[in-house]
Amino acid sequence: MCTAIRFSDGSGHLYLARNLDWTSGYGERVVITPTGFAAPSPFGAVAGIRYAVIGMGIVEEGTPLYFDCGNAAGLAVAGLNFPGYAQYASAPVDGAINVAAFEFPLWVASQFNSVDDAEAALSDVVIVDRPINEKYPSSLLHWIIGDATRAIVVEYTADGLRVFDDDVDVLANQPGFAWHHENLRNYLNTSPAFPEESALGRARLSPFGSGSYMRGIPGDYYSPSRFVRAAYVNAHYPDKASEEENVSRAFHTLQQVAMVDGAAEMGSGQFEKTIYTGLFSSRTASYYWNSYDDPTIRSVTLVDHRPGGAEVIVL
Repeated sequence: MCTAIRFSDGSGHLYLARNLDWTSGYGERVVITPTGFAAPSPFGAVAGIRYAVIGMGIVEEGTPLYFDCGNAAGLAVAGLNFPGYAQYASAPVDGAINVAAFEFPLWVASQFNSVDDAEAALSDVVIVDRPINEKYPSSLLHWIIGDATRAIVVEYTADGLRVFDDDVDVLANQPGFAWHHENLRNYLNTSPAFPEESALGRARLSPFGSGSYMRGIPGDYYSPSRFVRAAYVNAHYPDKASEEENVSRAFHTLQQVAMVDGAAEMGSGQFEKTIYTGLFSSRTASYYWNSYDDPTIRSVTLVDHRPGGAEVIVL
């Protein structure tokens, strides 16, 4: 499972971060797709790379398969697991922009520089169940797309493509975004405020300490619980100015929903854990990440790795 957040520094810079939770990794690496790369695109949706892309993923048959990524123009996207709900088109549709599910993050980050532009193009999009090969069937996902001003969620189900304004800047897994958003109404009592002394009969009761108004926010790893917890922490985290402070913000926020080995068993008998946490910063066009086995935060900056070249770079 997964959780993602979006925020800005107040100076026009995007920070989009995510946890990828599963039983094991995929051999993922930081992947850079430069503007000179000719991307294999089964329906021609990625006709060229307008904006160089950096993010976490794998490369299969010469094609970058991004789990999350961003571009120097300030747009980023992350795909999160959405089984039981995601249902892509079985075949391309004449007259539409047909995007294979595996290339959707690359299509977004390589073609657009704002959420508004991406959202406008989505009105003509069909997401097609066209896997890269038999080894990797189409992952059942929904996506968060963000820039410095706003975020949207894209879901493709049996009802077709829907785009939601993500005004809480968070995404988790199933059920759909609309359900998660409605569920937040169950937590209107929460607040970071320090609780006041209260009277009960003749008694005057003072709080043990801070955090009392957070009672009721779920602490488990269930998708609805992670959505609520991430939304609360992300919304109340104080605005920060510097790159270092905002990187710290992203990783501290996602630590609140990170999964620990041995705590949540899947149907297979294996345990989920947070394989990695990744962050794209448009301020420096950098990708930051750490992993379950190595919590050290590392980074790669796009400009340092030939963003105008012709070959995909795997770091």
